[in-house]
Amino acid sequence: MKIGIIGAGQIGGTLTRLLTKLGHEVSVANSRGPQSLGALAHQTGAKPVEVKDAARGQDLVIVTIPEARVPELPKDLFAGVPASVPVIDTGNYYPQHRDGRIADIEAGTTESRWVAHQIGRPVIKAFNNIYASHLLDNGRPKGSANRIALPVAGDDPAAKAIVMKLVDEIGFDPVDAGTLDESWRQQPGTPVYTADRDVKGVQDALANARPQRPPEFRGTEKSPGTFTNPA
Repeated sequence: MKIGIIGAGQIGGTLTRLLTKLGHEVSVANSRGPQSLGALAHQTGAKPVEVKDAARGQDLVIVTIPEARVPELPKDLFAGVPASVPVIDTGNYYPQHRDGRIADIEAGTTESRWVAHQIGRPVIKAFNNIYASHLLDNGRPKGSANRIALPVAGDDPAAKAIVMKLVDEIGFDPVDAGTLDESWRQQPGTPVYTADRDVKGVQDALANARPQRPPEFRGTEKSPGTFTNPA
């Protein structure tokens, strides 16, 4: 597939490495511009592009940037991109650590529903509940014992099927986590978050999740702080 990745941080860089290794044609963009992506391009064969060009001509697009930066994406990012092209959102809301308060999320809108509203496109939530290093190193062939499972949430069955196939290809068991409005079950602070569970473990964790966001993942009047000193 032709895949556009917007964001070259821990998850974006990891997905660039994994997907190019599998033979996908990857274009990658970040806020600092193509000139900052030379090392990643040299290591992986990915094509550095401007953010404004990252979605055009792709079979799948991955948005993997800090939540607070999503509104800064170009308003015409998906202009001319067919509605059938799946968009993956890997993001998490970290108000005390990085993003500051986002009123709609604080009021109960799921993180990825908020992202979908910002970019004007439906999204599939995936790859948000695993550490980047585990995503890079812990994939296993299908059928392997103790294979880690990853939840995938979204409203479009066809788009979700494409993303679940990609999860499997990378080396993880995909688990259907329901609709996008149910994706709160895999947000930070839930039982499935960074837990590296198998299929049954992920299913149980999703079922046992509670909609109340834990205090450490809610904004305060001092937010944001940093990951070492949250506020």
